[in-house]
Amino acid sequence: MRLRLFAAVAVATIIAPPGAAPAAAQTARVAPARTGAATKTSTPTRTPWGEPDLQGTFSNRTITPFERPANAGTKEFFTPEEVADLEKRAQQGGGDEGRKKGTDADVSRAYNDFWWDRGTKVTTTRTSLVVDPPDGRVPPLTEDAKKRAAEESKRPAFRGTGANGRGVDTWLDRSLFERCITRGMPGAMSPTAYNNNYRITQSPGYVAIQIEMLGGTRVIPTDGRPHANASIRNWMGNSVGHWEGDTLVVETTNFTDKVLYRGAAENLRFVERFTRVGPDEIEYRVTITDPTTFTRPWTLAIPFVNTGEDMFEYACHEGNYGMEGILSGAREEERKAADAKARGK
Repeated sequence: MRLRLFAAVAVATIIAPPGAAPAAAQTARVAPARTGAATKTSTPTRTPWGEPDLQGTFSNRTITPFERPANAGTKEFFTPEEVADLEKRAQQGGGDEGRKKGTDADVSRAYNDFWWDRGTKVTTTRTSLVVDPPDGRVPPLTEDAKKRAAEESKRPAFRGTGANGRGVDTWLDRSLFERCITRGMPGAMSPTAYNNNYRITQSPGYVAIQIEMLGGTRVIPTDGRPHANASIRNWMGNSVGHWEGDTLVVETTNFTDKVLYRGAAENLRFVERFTRVGPDEIEYRVTITDPTTFTRPWTLAIPFVNTGEDMFEYACHEGNYGMEGILSGAREEERKAADAKARGK
């Protein structure tokens, strides 16, 4: 029976740090919060070959909650006063100097505030990044998905990010994220604790999106070609794009069962829309569909804000001391257990 990763990783205002090696976070210039309900519109500049120009280095960091908080009720937008309060609390809570909390706290917290890139601004005044369903919440799982989650969580070598029971016999027991391979899609296009930067480059017939955090570079053809054969499965899926007016529309299919997004795997399909809504901002929307996992399709809307800066390499493998520590620590525990057994204790 195949082993599948079931991860319900929520990208929210404050999230648990992922099990990846540290890398210096890129400081991004984030636009002021939008206080109006209407979506921005803008006439984009054009490339020399006539397509809307989406190029630049962007950050999607934000303190806007992934899902609508329970205390927001049915409210779709924050008031200016609520935005100010959220930003104030984010700034006050941002200083995480572990060295001031003692050795144990310093080590267990992994990084001090220098390494984080969680953001301090509300980049959209919506009460959640989830914009559909109207309640701002991820739809419930199907009954089959719930059963898969229950079964897989019992496996001793379960590879889910943040799950109990992950094995330590080999690096293969650890998640692809911990192994510095990929966050998968569309998670790689969503904000996280740090390294929330993307570089978009265009040429005739292609759009390339370099992802700072583990994602490598997505090379998306826009020349009208079909998807790859369904027998070809990729960690990041197979993406093909086309233009609808000033919007780049990208459909991604052909996922593998080795990488899951909230329980969705080989049946996952999602459609992304990139629209330049201002000189320094792209509105990114993605609609996620998997009838074997979610009870209905759902949509995220995330502002991508131009940083005006360069993007640097995320050298995860070179700094992945956590993996060495996890496995060597397990071997040491095994050695101690064997010694105790030999002494009859």
